[in-house]
Amino acid sequence: MNIDRIVLAFAGVVILLSVVLSHYHHPYWLFLTAFVGLNLLQSAFTGFCPLATILKKMGRQSGSAF
Repeated sequence: MNIDRIVLAFAGVVILLSVVLSHYHHPYWLFLTAFVGLNLLQSAFTGFCPLATILKKMGRQSGSAF
């Protein structure tokens, strides 16, 4: 798996997890969903993603986006 696919999979898991937690625990978990969405949006324009940087330092194979 390259960095692009890992970042997208991780974002999807965090979004789904925060939606489930907001439903069963507390609505403030939706702020995590908003944070992940904003991070994906800004990385589309700037090309900077903290998770991609961490994965690159760990030696994962780069994709076309990161």
